[in-house]
Amino acid sequence: MEMTNHKEQPLLSVQNLTKLYAPGKGFSEVSFELFPGEVLGIVGESGSGKSTLLKAISGRLQPDNGEVLYLRGGAEQQLTQIEDLYAMAESQRRHLLRTEWGVVHQHPMDGLRSRVSAGGNIGERLMAVGNSHYGEIRNEAEKWLGDVEIPAERIDDMPTTFSGGMQQRLQIARNLVTHPKLIFMDEPTGGLDVSVQAKLLDLLRRLVTELELAVVIVTHDLAVARLLAHRLMVMKQSHVVETGLTDQVLDDPQHPYTQLLVSSVLQN
Repeated sequence: MEMTNHKEQPLLSVQNLTKLYAPGKGFSEVSFELFPGEVLGIVGESGSGKSTLLKAISGRLQPDNGEVLYLRGGAEQQLTQIEDLYAMAESQRRHLLRTEWGVVHQHPMDGLRSRVSAGGNIGERLMAVGNSHYGEIRNEAEKWLGDVEIPAERIDDMPTTFSGGMQQRLQIARNLVTHPKLIFMDEPTGGLDVSVQAKLLDLLRRLVTELELAVVIVTHDLAVARLLAHRLMVMKQSHVVETGLTDQVLDDPQHPYTQLLVSSVLQN
């Protein structure tokens, strides 16, 4: 994936972040920077700590040590402020997740309101950033349903009546409607049929490019990582064992564990 030009200041800076439940459970001393328009893939086997790390850097899990610094306001604006995520009040972190950030869960109903219509799920995000005109909210929701290839006539249907792939597309629309600066994705194609995965990946790639999103995506699927991520971070037993540009890491892996991951994919 071609990398988007970014400003000099990182949008997100993670410094020596640690959260350990037991030896090898969680993550330890993770550091990286993420720039506007950049996609970072975090890969590794189940239990490597990648999903726990994603929760911590998105403000949903208090780490034991380290910092998560966020460039509030965005690097493209004149007035910016670097804020420590865990120095914020919990209410501020929740507001951030409803406005400037978004989270796409592996199981889409974890990120949707089951008793709210498809249009209402999207509209809630718009109201969180100050929109109050019902007609404008409904029009924008209808537009986004079209953008993620959900028929407009299903705007009043409940998400529980949708297929898994359609639920995931609705969750994506709900997160992106407010044009956030940063999206966290946890196995967004997990559990979907191969044909549905392919359509969803095409959609994600297009939206990430069009909206110049910064993204942190956790996946065990190296094909997904290659398609979406500019850089990769490989985790094993709570530690980062290799980082680099995606093609470099996958075509010429240096760490024995990364070599094993890549070779296991090639043999399948």
